[in-house]
Amino acid sequence: MKIILPLLLGFLILNSCNSKEKKSIAAINKVDSTMLCIGYHWTEAEGKEFLEKQRKEYTTVEDWKKRAEQIKTQILKGAGLEKFPKKGPLNPIMGDKRTYDGYQVQNVAFESLPGVYVTGSLYTPLNAAGNLPGILNTHGHWSELDDYGRYRSDAQKRFAVMARMGAMVFAYDMVGYGQLAQEYEWVHHHPEALKLQLWNSIRSVDFLLSLGADPDKIAITGASGGGTQAFLLTAIDDRISVSVPVVQVSAHFFGGCVCESGMPIHKSDNFQTNNVEIAACAAPRPLMLVSDGDDWTKNTPNVEFPHILYIYGLFNKPELTEYVHLPDDEHGYDYNKRAAVYPFLAKHLGLDLSKAVNPDGSLNENTIVIEDIKALYPFDEKHPFPANGIKTNDDISWN
Repeated sequence: MKIILPLLLGFLILNSCNSKEKKSIAAINKVDSTMLCIGYHWTEAEGKEFLEKQRKEYTTVEDWKKRAEQIKTQILKGAGLEKFPKKGPLNPIMGDKRTYDGYQVQNVAFESLPGVYVTGSLYTPLNAAGNLPGILNTHGHWSELDDYGRYRSDAQKRFAVMARMGAMVFAYDMVGYGQLAQEYEWVHHHPEALKLQLWNSIRSVDFLLSLGADPDKIAITGASGGGTQAFLLTAIDDRISVSVPVVQVSAHFFGGCVCESGMPIHKSDNFQTNNVEIAACAAPRPLMLVSDGDDWTKNTPNVEFPHILYIYGLFNKPELTEYVHLPDDEHGYDYNKRAAVYPFLAKHLGLDLSKAVNPDGSLNENTIVIEDIKALYPFDEKHPFPANGIKTNDDISWN
């Protein structure tokens, strides 16, 4: 299995991006470098000052709705998705089901564009009936093969537990991760990674709905770069009814990878936003932030969440947004983060929390089976990679 050096390199470059590197990235993406807001684009003080200024610009719910529409427009324009490509058939490839304690797993691939396959695994409860709530699970930039993307043990635990609770859970690979990266020539650090990831997420909603998920109960959650995917999709797709970005919403940090900030989604000649405003586009749909004391979300109780709460207050719906801050925790979607998220999802999706939490308050995760990476790949001898399948990012056609 090959190591994804372009992915790791891209993440490191953007997190510590200087003006020369920024111009290089802009040249690759054919955009003005001054329109890119990358990594630590602002200081903490600048991020706070921006929110304080913005709060004065929207004092009514109508003001905010207008602002939210401007934000959505900039995301789509900056990502090159002002006009959506034609939605073709998903042509899903469904693997064999593997049954475990209270849930089952099925590897999946479907076409988001002709020949472009989104790869992932579907987790569902046993003996489920009716229209289940759907939960999209995204992942961040964990790139070492023994601690990798959606295959990490903490990730597999949350997918399985959410299924046990009664949800249809789709966990899918970022662009340039998983089987397409390891066995073909897909890379993550690519000029259009942000565009394709956002489109793949839109099509992942289509996929859940095609399987009969409840259209009024579609959630998304992910940590780090997965958190970015969560709040970007929520901002531009009203079909998301519950949003839980974990350890990523920051007033001053804009995301450290090309898939988060390598295209001008935050800024134009006469427009500027940040990830707090983008996350707030969820309003008045239920939104939870989870933060820690070890990264760019350390100021959430005093900076980011008060601003989001203010916006929910404009809708007279402050009860629909919450945050959990874990000052002694580190970056990730670890035990304490999952313990915070499960009750929120249960409350807003009508899930059975008793399937996730034991009577003593501990998480019921001990019998979750952690599968090997290759066991979660969708393509095998019984389900071969399709003849029309695209094997490298550069062969995508958006027409």
